[in-house]
Parts: sequence; structure tokens; C-alpha cells
Amino acid sequence: METPENEIFRDSISTISDEGKRAWVFPKKPWGKFYTYRKWVSYILLIFLLSAPFIKINGNQFLMFNILERRFNIFGFPFWPQDFHLFVIIMIIGVIFITLFTVAFGRLFCGWICPQTIFMEMVFRRIEYWIDGDRGAQIRLKKSPWNAEKIRKRLLKGFIFFFISFLIANVFLAYLIGSDRLAMYIIDGPLTHISTLISLLIFTGVFYFIFAWFREQVCIIVCPYGRLQGALLDTKSIVVAYDHKRGEREKGRAKFKKNEDRNSIGKGDCIDCSQCVQVCPTGIDIRNGTQLECVNCTACIDACDHMMEKVNLPKGLIRYASEENIEKKSKFKFTNRLKGYSAVLIILIGVLIGMLFLRNDVEATVLRLPGQLYERKENNIISNVYTFKIINKTVKEIDNVHFELLSHNGSIELVTHQNFDIKAQGTAEGTLFIKINASILKGDKEKLRIGVFHNEELIETAKANFLGPRSYN
Repeated sequence: METPENEIFRDSISTISDEGKRAWVFPKKPWGKFYTYRKWVSYILLIFLLSAPFIKINGNQFLMFNILERRFNIFGFPFWPQDFHLFVIIMIIGVIFITLFTVAFGRLFCGWICPQTIFMEMVFRRIEYWIDGDRGAQIRLKKSPWNAEKIRKRLLKGFIFFFISFLIANVFLAYLIGSDRLAMYIIDGPLTHISTLISLLIFTGVFYFIFAWFREQVCIIVCPYGRLQGALLDTKSIVVAYDHKRGEREKGRAKFKKNEDRNSIGKGDCIDCSQCVQVCPTGIDIRNGTQLECVNCTACIDACDHMMEKVNLPKGLIRYASEENIEKKSKFKFTNRLKGYSAVLIILIGVLIGMLFLRNDVEATVLRLPGQLYERKENNIISNVYTFKIINKTVKEIDNVHFELLSHNGSIELVTHQNFDIKAQGTAEGTLFIKINASILKGDKEKLRIGVFHNEELIETAKANFLGPRSYN
């Protein structure tokens, strides 16, 4: 089936030329009300992103994603491998929240909150404007021969980009291994930890490649969110949209002519100035409708409003609006679809909060030693051997820890000493014997409840099976 002429632009992405080569995007420096708002939001989020791994709450790093050791800190709450189910719930909540947000407001997350957009548009792009100049100057510089000015600007920009990429890589590493360990590595010297240094340089290279060359291709080609919005958006979703009803009218868009009554002759309010195209960081024409490349950055809104002011026409030709708002002037409604996502989100958040309150700071596991049967001792005592592991999830050492049998009359003996300490965020492992008189056993396999005590305080309970002689009663 042949593609309609007005939909041909959807057959290829904006950053690839007809010859299949990279079409470099030179966006004009944005300005305006929305851009000012975005700058303030971006600066706040930049401070948060750069400081989060160095903030401590009750001794726990505010955010940490130590994948190798399977230890995570989310908003100061530590999650160990044993808490993986909680981490999965958090990830599901995040996915549903983004889905709900996309259904209601399109790709707003990408334009305002996504770290890729914030670093690209508010850090690297602004440095580029400072060194290379605005759109026209950048195009001329690219086409110019390699003279002293071009070499100087390329070297200066490359050095600054690499330095910032190195700083970002250090912060990224702090998220992965922890800020305390990163600080220790820096104090010890980079040559003392060669593997970490190599990882740091790899991260630096990746960030430099993304922000110096790959750029908007991350949003267009790599990130799945653009494709996801195609499945989630509907005619009620609020996105950055061009009001084609007003912009085109009967005779379509046309260049501006002074003292012309465009409305009476059927011309649209769009004066075909292409400012919305020139400021777009992904190189698209918003007048073609919603496209996967659009990250809802609002640069086109500011540019269009500025031109409408100049020609004395109403603002809002490009604005946040839904398709139904443009076609039928319908207002935003909280649809059944949004209600369904919201209900699921609220339920999951409730489940997570409940599980967080029920979670213990100490977790104990007691298991019978595989392949070992019970042993009969003097005075009709039956003994079973177990291994134990106790995890201290807190940042404080727990001293004077010992076991007591809660469900039966009996004794617990450790192989080493009866009382021991568990280091902060550490573990304690060992072997113990549980001894019970055979006269109180009701069968050949019983469930035991074992208490873990800190001094006289019960801090955790564990369950285990106890084997004894078969009863013929």
C-alpha cells in the first residue's frame, strides 16, 4: 500500500538524509517562557542527580544501585538480595507511573525530567552555544576549512565535554559502588585500583560519545520510550501539538503580509517561518503532527509564540493540547483508562508501604545441614546440626547476639561461642546444634521456631525442620 504524500515523512527519521547518512541537527538557541521554566527544573534536577549518591539518611546512601553485589538503596531504604521482591515492586510502580504519565501527558517526561535531555540541552548544548555560536554560526563553522579558529574551538569544546563526561562518570560510579568506596579509591590513588580506573574511563568514553556525537539519536533510535508512546497515546492525551485547524484553515499556511486580513481570505495563522523547525533539537517539523522523535521540550512553543507576537496574531498556535481539544475544543478528562492505571498504582504503592513496615532490619536463615540425620545423645536427647546466616541491614553493629528455642523445650549450642557480634551492614554465618528430648517430640519431623536475640530483645525469628526417631504411637 502506497504511503500518502502527507505521511511520507514517517517513512524515515529526521536525522537520516535521503542518502542514508547522518543529517546533523543544528538547533537554534531556544528562548521564552517555557524554556525559562525548563531551566529552573533542570537545575534543580541536576543538583539532585549530582548530589544524591553523596547524601546519607541514617547512614545509608540516598540512592545506590550496586548491581554486582545486588544491594540497592532507594531514598535511603537499603534493599538486599533477600529484598529483591520489594525492588521488583518498586520497578513495577515506576513503569506504571510512567505509563500513566504518558497516557495523560505524552512524552513530557522526556522533555522536562529525563537525564539525557537535561545534560544534553542544559549543559552540553549551552556550552556549544557559548563556544561555537548559534545555529547559523555552527553551520558556517562546520563548512569552514580547518583554520586556527576552527581547531581552537574544536579542541576547547572537546576538552570541556570530556572533562564534564569524566565528572558524570564519577557520579555514575558512585551510584554503582557507593560514594564511600569511590572516595576511598580516590584517596588510595587510581593506580591502586586499575580495574575501577578502566571502568571509569569506559564510562567517560560512553558519556562523551553520547553527548558529543550521538546526541538526539539516543532519544530517536535507542530509547524505547518513543515507540512506547505510540502504543499509549490516544486522542485525549495532552502533547505538544500544532493547531492545524487554526494554522491551515481553507488555503493553508502562507508567508506573512502586512495589513492582510488572513482570516477573511482563508489563510491560516501559520506564516511558514520555520522557526519551530529550526529550534527543534531532534530536527522534526511539529506541523506534521505527533511523531516519535518529539520529546515535548516546548522549544517550538516558545519560538511560535514569539513569532505570533511579532505579527500581532494570538499565541498558542503550537501548545500543550490533545487531538480532541484541537478538533472539538474538548477539555481534558480523567478517562476510565487513567482511572484504571491510577487504581493499580495506588494499590501497588499501598502494598509496598505495608511490606516496608513489615520488613525487619535483621534477617536470619537457619537450615539443616544437607545429608545429615539426627543423632541420639545421652539421656534420650536428639540432636540435629544446622547452618545459620544472619544479615544486619542497618548501619549499626549489633552486639551480644544469641539464639533461643521458642517453640520447644530444648537447647541451642553454637560450634564456636554462644554470643557473637554482627558488623554494620554485615553478615554472620556459622554452625549450631539443636538438642531436644525425644519424649516431647510428636513425630519424626517437627517445625521449630528459633529466636534471634540482641541482649534480651527478640530481633528476628527463623523456622527450621527437626528430625527425630519415627513414632509408632
